[in-house]
Amino acid sequence: METLQALLLIVQVICAISLIAFILIQHGKGADAGAAFGSGASATVFGAAGSGNFLTKTTTALAFVFLINSLILAWIAKERSIEARELNIVEPMMLEQPFEEPQAILDEVPADVPESDISSIPE
Repeated sequence: METLQALLLIVQVICAISLIAFILIQHGKGADAGAAFGSGASATVFGAAGSGNFLTKTTTALAFVFLINSLILAWIAKERSIEARELNIVEPMMLEQPFEEPQAILDEVPADVPESDISSIPE
């Protein structure tokens, strides 16, 4: 499960960076007005009309992968949280040494100690 989560996290980061890049490459609707007055849109990398279609489809696919990947990562995190909670409930906390009653400690003090010696003991 650790390997799958690490792989999905890598895919998530790559997908997020790619989405940012593809969104920044695209031009908005207002940029088409400049092409009507001869701004040289035919000399683009993807052709005059092909860039919008290719970039739009790629951005849509990346957004879909990002969404599905986010849902899977959230599900994995939820399952790990439930497992951790169940482990804490099932396994009781083990003490290394048994708890010693305070009365047992008081019984160990010798009864014949003068009271002046007891008052000089730091607390």
